[in-house]
Amino acid sequence: MKTTRQQQDATRRQIVASAVDLMTRQGFDGTTMKDIARAAGIGDATIYKYFPTKDRIVLGYLDDVAHQALADTLQTPGFAGYQLQEKLQRLTDAVLERLLADREFVAQVRSLARRSPLSMLAEPLAARQSLREAVASFLEAAEASGEIEPCDFKGLAGGLYTDYLAGVVTYWLADTSDEFADTTQLVDLSLGVLVQALRGGLVNRVLQLGGFVLRSQMARMVQHSSGLMGMLQLAKQAMSSAPADPAHTRTAAPSSPASPEPVKPPRAPRKPRAASPAAASAAKPAAMPRKKKSV
Repeated sequence: MKTTRQQQDATRRQIVASAVDLMTRQGFDGTTMKDIARAAGIGDATIYKYFPTKDRIVLGYLDDVAHQALADTLQTPGFAGYQLQEKLQRLTDAVLERLLADREFVAQVRSLARRSPLSMLAEPLAARQSLREAVASFLEAAEASGEIEPCDFKGLAGGLYTDYLAGVVTYWLADTSDEFADTTQLVDLSLGVLVQALRGGLVNRVLQLGGFVLRSQMARMVQHSSGLMGMLQLAKQAMSSAPADPAHTRTAAPSSPASPEPVKPPRAPRKPRAASPAAASAAKPAAMPRKKKSV
């Protein structure tokens, strides 16, 4: 019998809930896929149709939290009339509210992300795109109402918000103040500074100034011989004048010798031999002739 989409979603949620409960009590490493399948009431092989690994179950949990928090935010009464800072703060609070019941498990997820970040980032979260689009829509509404100056990086700001949210969650996990008052103050101050910068057009001005400096410097370097072209010429000369590697400049051996002659090691200097008697006598000076005796 073929399962419906509603049944599949219910099974998926049951798997995630069972994994969160087991990993909170037994730890991530102490929980197996078989344990999760049995706790969820499904077959050992069925769980792999929904999640291939435990890491994917954790990502599924984070995905669900982000989608639920976004839905809670958009369903807030009078949300359309909120200003930009209030919208961003409501979304951030909604995420923390969803994580609060599983705070111990979230701490394990944070440790897992530090231990193996590639496994946690191998598959992008669908909720990340949803959050990016939501923040971009908040900026568009604020721009249309005149609350902030025209913003040229709404898509980029949406992506940066998800990184900001991860930082807030990390701070929240280490927060020991009453009712997480320090985290609340952090969110208020950081989002307040961001919105003030957007209202004054400061961020756009900084980007425009950076672009102007880059363009002017590039133009100056191209126009003057001591600029870009001169730098390239100096680099070329430096590379061409660099000493070559002896291994690459060694003369290659003939390609087809019959029997290559082996290199003979240098011989030790010979000791001088003793001179022969004839040579020794020849080397002596000639003797003076002796006078004959008279008879």
